[in-house]
Amino acid sequence: MHKPKIHPYVVIIIGVLSVSLSAIFVKLTSADAGVIAFYRMFFSVLIMLPIFLLKYKHEITTLSKKDWIFSTFAGVFLAFHFILWFESLNYTSVASSTVLVTLQPIFAFVGTYFLFKEKIAMKTIIAALIAILGSVIISWGDFMLSGTALYGDLLALAGCALITAYLLFGQDVRKRLSLITYTFVVYSISTVTLFIYVLLKGESFGPYSASDWFWFILLALIPNLLGHTLFNWAIKWVSTNVISIAILFEPVGAAILAYYVFNEGLSVTQILGGIVVIAGILLFVVDDKWLVRKIISKKA
Repeated sequence: MHKPKIHPYVVIIIGVLSVSLSAIFVKLTSADAGVIAFYRMFFSVLIMLPIFLLKYKHEITTLSKKDWIFSTFAGVFLAFHFILWFESLNYTSVASSTVLVTLQPIFAFVGTYFLFKEKIAMKTIIAALIAILGSVIISWGDFMLSGTALYGDLLALAGCALITAYLLFGQDVRKRLSLITYTFVVYSISTVTLFIYVLLKGESFGPYSASDWFWFILLALIPNLLGHTLFNWAIKWVSTNVISIAILFEPVGAAILAYYVFNEGLSVTQILGGIVVIAGILLFVVDDKWLVRKIISKKA
């Protein structure tokens, strides 16, 4: 395998910064959560459309009935993940919301246990308990601060559960489709779901200020398309564990950006709880054999 022109770690850092901007862009808009989510997905689909039509449209015919059902569930869960997470940012801080959303690996462990009967290792149980303890510390601190902050935390946790469901339904379909086709199909279903949601809620599709449209488009371009595309590029050169660990630093980047953009400070419980959550998930995602190999290679 030839050496890449850009070091994968540089690309991963850019990817982490890209996804960290998501919460910032959401808070900078004046629209309702459902509308923000709709335009994020709508512009993502619009940007992907030419590439899909030119190179990948033939793959649509290969989708089975099961693929369409699972893709639909994935798209709906993704839509409501964005609604709940974006709504949480109206009540709690960027730091608390993004830390709680990173609990996704723990939710995934629960989902795979009940759905696929995967065995539970003792390390997994300990990691889950540590991460849950961290979320309790954050939520307790936010509850002491205000009831609305706790409500925002609960919305973020619910959004985390839904993104896990999205991944669980999508992983089977993804094995048979290219990344572009799968993403286009699921994003399209998510866009339709959000369109119906906004209509039923009676929220407005417009008009919005020029700055709002600017943030809508940036949400599609940077966190959605750039961030995750960079991770998918880097996976060719580095272990999945590296990506998983790197994503854990999204709350750190988001919290730093929120401090400078919104002057959001951090409470002791947010810092302590965030560290505990990240430590728990780090224990969960790091593969022991991979870590040993990395240590040995460095010593060599």
